[in-house]
Amino acid sequence: MPLLEPKPGALRPRSISGPAPDRVPDRQAGGTPEPLRRELTELLGADKVLWKVSDLVRYASDASPYRFLPQVVVIAEDIDDVSAVLSYAHGKQREVVFRAAGTSLNGQAQGEDILVDVRRHWAGVEVLEEGRRARIQPGTTVLRANAALARHGRVLGPDPASAIACTLGGVVANNASGMTAGTTRNSYRTLSSLTFVLPSGTVVDTAGPLADEELARAEPALCHGLMEIKKEIEADPGLVARIRAKYEIKNTTGYRLDAYLDGNTPVEILRGLMVGSEGTLGFISEVVFDTLALDRELTSGLLFFPSLPAAAAAVPLFNEAGALAVELMDGNTLRASVSVAGVPADWAALPKETTALLVEFRAPDEAGRSQYERRAAEVAAGLDLVAPVASVTNAFTHDAKTISGYWKARKAFVTAVGGARACGTTLITEDFAVPPSRLAEACEALLELQAEHGFDAAVAGHAAHGNLHFLLAFDAAEPADVARYAAFMDAFCHLTVERFDGSLKAEHSTGRNMAPFLELEWGPRATELMWRTKRVLDPDLVLAPRILLDRDPKAHLRGLKTIPRVEAVADPCIECGFCEPTCPSEDLTTTPRQRIVLRREMMRQQPGSPVLAGLLDAYGYDAVDTCAGDSTCKLACPVGIDTGALMKDFRHRRHSPREERTAALAARRFRTVEAAARLAVAAADKITDAVGDRLLEAVTGIARRAVRPDLVPQWLPQIPGAAARKRPATRRVGAAAVYYPACVNRIFGGPDGTTGPSLPEAVVAVSERAGKPVWIPGDVTGTCCATIWHSKGYDAGNRVMANRIVAAAWGWTAGGRLPLVVDASSCTLGIAHEVVPYLTDDNRALHAELRIVDSVVWAAEELLPHLEIRRTVGSAVLHPTCSMRHLDDEAQLRAVAEACADEVVVPYDAGCCAFAGDRGMLHPELTESATAREAAEVTAREFDAHLSANRMCEVGMDRATGRSYYSVLLELERATRP
Repeated sequence: MPLLEPKPGALRPRSISGPAPDRVPDRQAGGTPEPLRRELTELLGADKVLWKVSDLVRYASDASPYRFLPQVVVIAEDIDDVSAVLSYAHGKQREVVFRAAGTSLNGQAQGEDILVDVRRHWAGVEVLEEGRRARIQPGTTVLRANAALARHGRVLGPDPASAIACTLGGVVANNASGMTAGTTRNSYRTLSSLTFVLPSGTVVDTAGPLADEELARAEPALCHGLMEIKKEIEADPGLVARIRAKYEIKNTTGYRLDAYLDGNTPVEILRGLMVGSEGTLGFISEVVFDTLALDRELTSGLLFFPSLPAAAAAVPLFNEAGALAVELMDGNTLRASVSVAGVPADWAALPKETTALLVEFRAPDEAGRSQYERRAAEVAAGLDLVAPVASVTNAFTHDAKTISGYWKARKAFVTAVGGARACGTTLITEDFAVPPSRLAEACEALLELQAEHGFDAAVAGHAAHGNLHFLLAFDAAEPADVARYAAFMDAFCHLTVERFDGSLKAEHSTGRNMAPFLELEWGPRATELMWRTKRVLDPDLVLAPRILLDRDPKAHLRGLKTIPRVEAVADPCIECGFCEPTCPSEDLTTTPRQRIVLRREMMRQQPGSPVLAGLLDAYGYDAVDTCAGDSTCKLACPVGIDTGALMKDFRHRRHSPREERTAALAARRFRTVEAAARLAVAAADKITDAVGDRLLEAVTGIARRAVRPDLVPQWLPQIPGAAARKRPATRRVGAAAVYYPACVNRIFGGPDGTTGPSLPEAVVAVSERAGKPVWIPGDVTGTCCATIWHSKGYDAGNRVMANRIVAAAWGWTAGGRLPLVVDASSCTLGIAHEVVPYLTDDNRALHAELRIVDSVVWAAEELLPHLEIRRTVGSAVLHPTCSMRHLDDEAQLRAVAEACADEVVVPYDAGCCAFAGDRGMLHPELTESATAREAAEVTAREFDAHLSANRMCEVGMDRATGRSYYSVLLELERATRP
């Protein structure tokens, strides 16, 4: 047993609210039962089968109000794995549900038997025909696909608000559309072809020239059944007319019956049926989209109206003027949005009745934009607009930053309103459409119905297309509240169908939420055809039963999840999953959403339950140890939930008093620690030169086992040698800035085998050349940005060093008169922001006067205009650090790189390397997983330079790619050297 085991019971919730009615029962504490676990392991391999109770719990939730615990989770790597699972399920009479991003809002990504993860190994984009088409793997996010297309001036048609996280497989399977897609730019209309696996295991590529011939040989009964249904539909003119009418507005309720009218062969019919089928008819393994032109000239306006009906009445006017998007946000939505970074604070004071329209026109050129601006102004001039708070302008703009802010507020609808809901309540997201001409009438009816049932819902939506969303919150643990929700749903569905002939699901797809009301909308004849379609393709009902078709009238009330209170920082989480693509541990252990989901399940349990014990046993490594602590989840979360900060707090809880005292002592005596660390690195460098890396790897391996892997770093061959003892000579007199070499650059040197100046020498040199000399204080040794302690949750040590560095910086900078230039982005972030909560009142006042500038920003904004570029490299690839994302410094990194290189590339999959100071040495597997996709991009071609802005991130990327990364400022020094 290691000498310093974490404090026992430290992660146990301090107050458990269970037992909750939907808690995982004790009988499932052992995870996947036998023989299911053994048989799937033998079939697929142990690394593809997740079976622990913690694994099952973290996959049991998605962005919906439902929660179903799978019996097992399979990580499928390829079509062979999918086919093997389907074959197994047929033979064992089991059920299969496919899950990618888990951003679905109606429970489509949840299963009660075999759940198959088809995100992890299913990402990739191939741009075809200069961007006119794109072949995309189903685990690829919309954001990632559009990034690849943007270089060609193209974009996908579907543009859901969850584009940052949702994947194309799910977008097609749900026919998700978004702000601009409407009925003409959605997946059904812009999908060129797709490849899918039928429940039987047959693989179909709809673009194959012999696809119908091959399908007829493999699946004759299926082909016959589809053509029979087509014949029946076409023989009934009334039914044909009804189907065509249903898709004149947005509609994703049930199967896409117009596929039988639009397709002439079984393969053509299947191509249409798969869109919106929610994984109930087959697994979509690849899609090919026809892309659209990316019109870059925009004019947008956020217009405020006195009421929801007044705003809705203005929508047709902007539609006629040519607006591509007209988005509606009611007062509840606007007020909740103040939790989103950048949203004006005075929106909190908006009257409840106030409603805004976000109107956007897009044109290919400035002339087209000018024409739209004139039209927009003419429409706006005739409207009764209001300005209840000072920030409201009611003006159109083409300023990119302002427009981005508008859309950030709009896209945060679900998360912002969900985050503002009462603690402990479950969130329901409804999605319906009516003919756009009746939108105002529908808004009035919806408000009346909400009031009648005691709901005060937030309303937003794609008003241009008659498509509205509204959010309801209720307590799923209270039967009376569930009954109130049930009564409202029944009344709402009848209102939408009987009064407006609307769609009960316009773009979120049927799901568990609306399956019981399918026949209400479509009628018995069309509904029975949908059941027949399911039986033709999946006669054994293997795929996703009860997700789209369910005869139980109360199916939408089954599996509603309770939301027990957890730590305050995580309580607003609605489990949307927006945080997951940015998380470094996403493919290794858990994501921010899953860390919170696991915590909530702990709260559902009662003290002493075996499920709680199993969750706690796994949580230390899966959640706490393998969190990089980079807090990029906070940036991705629309309401800024910082799960990284929560994990740091858990690390603090696990420390013994002795560990805290030792860490504080190290902070107080950091001058000695720093010197010892540099000597140790120098000695290690000599040892490896003499005998190689194996000795140090063995020694640190023994120490890690004896002490604790999370405390003792593992020696890595990529660790650089020691920094020079002496720093470059500088003078305080005449200095334009104070230069603070971070402790990492005082301990570690530059890349091995390179010649030229050190980073401190380079910063001093380029500053001098630009006429902006810098001064390095003589007493920087023994100071630090405090990130070493902050990242590990050592609060006492953090407090010591935070106050020391601020007091020192105050003196160095003459009370803030000179800027403090810091040469490591993580240290810039630490001194500028992360130290603040740990400062005394006096030092907090001093800190407020400091100007802390990252060295890359210093170079881009203060030095570059005064430097002569004398030579450049051909190509450079950049690794923007996560700290730079927090500081919003990525543009400056690129600017410096572009001055030094003819071609600059930022990989599409660039993200946090997870080296996180020394975490990459404590858990090398974390960095390996976090950098895998970025490394694949980097190593796919040659670059002349590999540049970043933080020494340990550079080490992490060295290890990931086998290439030598170094500071962009070293390249700037070389480019400007006389």
